[in-house]
Amino acid sequence: MQLPYSWLILLLLVGVSTAQELRTSSVVGGAEVLNWLDSNSDQLRSTYIHLHTHPEVSFAEFETAEYVAARWREAGYDVTEAVGGTGVVGMLRNGTGPCLLLRTDLDALPVTEATGLPYASQATVKTDSGATSGVMHACGHDIHMTNLIGVAQFLASHRELWQGTLMLIGQPAEERGSGAIAMLNDRLFDRFGKPDFAMALHCEGATPTGKVALSPGYSLANVDSVDITIRGKGGHGSAPDTTVDPIVQAADLVMSLQTLVSREIKPQEPAVVTVGAIHGGTKHNIIGDTCHLQLTVRSYSSIVREKLLAGIKRKALAVAQSYAAPDPLIKFSEGTPALSNDSPLTARVTDVFRQALGSENVLPMEPVMGGEDFSQFGLAGVPIVMFRLGVIAPERLARFQTLGLSLPSLHSPAFFPDADEALKTGIQAMVAATIDLMPPEEKKN
Repeated sequence: MQLPYSWLILLLLVGVSTAQELRTSSVVGGAEVLNWLDSNSDQLRSTYIHLHTHPEVSFAEFETAEYVAARWREAGYDVTEAVGGTGVVGMLRNGTGPCLLLRTDLDALPVTEATGLPYASQATVKTDSGATSGVMHACGHDIHMTNLIGVAQFLASHRELWQGTLMLIGQPAEERGSGAIAMLNDRLFDRFGKPDFAMALHCEGATPTGKVALSPGYSLANVDSVDITIRGKGGHGSAPDTTVDPIVQAADLVMSLQTLVSREIKPQEPAVVTVGAIHGGTKHNIIGDTCHLQLTVRSYSSIVREKLLAGIKRKALAVAQSYAAPDPLIKFSEGTPALSNDSPLTARVTDVFRQALGSENVLPMEPVMGGEDFSQFGLAGVPIVMFRLGVIAPERLARFQTLGLSLPSLHSPAFFPDADEALKTGIQAMVAATIDLMPPEEKKN
């Protein structure tokens, strides 16, 4: 008898699922993880929905931090709150052995959710400008937190599978690039010990669920913000000769800045200088006194970073001089250093992921120009690895492709992950890597 096509597809999917479970169960702790996930899927989804519906912005993650701390305490961790502001540290000592730092970020974005989900965020916040904005986890930090709560629970209840010390970090203000350094400046390593390794994940909005991506070396960029206030001499628009026009200066500077990347940086070195905003003037026939430019600057190497920032200052001063204008006011802020995955650690974790998830589900990660302050732990002398977690169901990806539409990106008000499958893969991957990095004594021989 010939089976209908739909039944053949179903059998193929079941076969794939069975092969995945067999492969995972062959990894140390793999069968236990699968069983635990089956028993705790409802609890994980409830956790995710709670975090999704209760977002808080950077350095205001008070309820979020309290919730994460409570869940880690319930699992048996020694928890300290208010580290570096709203940061949380959970410690679990399980005999002698290495110390592994596992990190999640806590903060959400001032973005009004437009997903149409039944559990869409209704939270609001007053922005620095005084306006009211919605708040949502548009970058997947709710997935990150739920994932680490699940990993923490599993590892606490399966201590026979690993040995050493777990250091869980709930980090504030990742979106502002300042939470990690705030925790480090609050004597994180002096108070809790310096870990031997550090690992984190981040949602990837264009990768299917079931897959992860990672590569050694640079994966995320140096990120700097620059504010330039160009100064001139205001007056009537009908008599420009009596003024020093800051808007004309700004236009000149915008074009001059484009040559920093195209003519001063080696073509082999990635770099971006973007003027994201210009604010100047009040009325058609008035030439104002000032014009304000806001820039974002991206790079990988520290040499390129320094050259770009110095070049911006030099060109801004030169434009002012060419118009006989006062020197501009230049402010550099929100600097986040590039994230470079430690090569030996990344190779080891990649091999573990291939065993746990299958080689076809472990992808190379192309460097991107986004920023991530998890890099600060690497600069503090800890080998780090961050991997990307696919969070979009394959059928949803296929629908967008069929319709010729682009998927909502991270930070979009329409972004949302397919949480159940994403969490299953994220927890499997992080648990497998943890067990490999922290084997019990009998497994070391």
